[in-house]
Amino acid sequence: MPALAFVASFAFGYLCGSIPFGILLTRLAGGPDLRAVGSGNIGATNVLRTGRKGLAAATLLGDMLKGTAAVLITSSVLGPNFAVAAAIGAFIGHLFPVWLNFGGGKGVATYIGLLLGLAWPAAVFFCAVWLLIAALTRYSSLAALVASAATPAFLYWRGDPRHGSVFLLLSVLLWIMHRANIGRLLRGEEGKIGGGAEGAGGS
Repeated sequence: MPALAFVASFAFGYLCGSIPFGILLTRLAGGPDLRAVGSGNIGATNVLRTGRKGLAAATLLGDMLKGTAAVLITSSVLGPNFAVAAAIGAFIGHLFPVWLNFGGGKGVATYIGLLLGLAWPAAVFFCAVWLLIAALTRYSSLAALVASAATPAFLYWRGDPRHGSVFLLLSVLLWIMHRANIGRLLRGEEGKIGGGAEGAGGS
C-alpha cells in the first residue's frame, strides 16, 4: 500500500518538523515566550535576541537535525522514495506547526538539515553560497534566499532531478516565508548581520 506509506511518511516528517526547539529550549532555560520577543519567530535568530548564544546554537542544531532525522529514519524503514515525502512533511511542519496555531519558522535551518539527509553535497553547496553572499553583503536573509535559489539548480546539475524538484518546491516556500525580508531588502531597510535588526533569515 504505497499511498498509505507516503501519507505515513509525510505525517511522520510533519511531526518531526513541528517540534519547536526554540520555544522548548528557551522555556526550559527559564527564558521568555519566544513569540513575544523580537520578530516573534521561533527560530535561532530570534533566540539570539534573548542574549543566549548557546540556546540559539542549540535551536539551530535542533531545527536542522529534526529534518535530517525525519528523512534518515523514514529512508531506513520504508526506503528513499518515502524519505522525500517525509522531507516535505518536515519542512511544512516547521513552517506551520499545529502546536503553535500553524505559526512557525522560516525554514532555513530545516532546509539545510533535509539537504544533509537527502543530498549532503548540496548542503555543503548551500552553506558555501550562504557564507559567500553573507560575507559580501552582510545580509543573512539575502544569503539564505540566494543559496536556496541556487541549490535546486545545483542538484539538477549533479544529475539529481528528483531532489532538485523537491528542493525547488521547498525553496519557493522558503521565499514565501521570507516575503517581509524581501520587502525590506527592496526598500533598503533590511538589517545587516551584527546590526541588531530584523534582517536575519531565521530558522
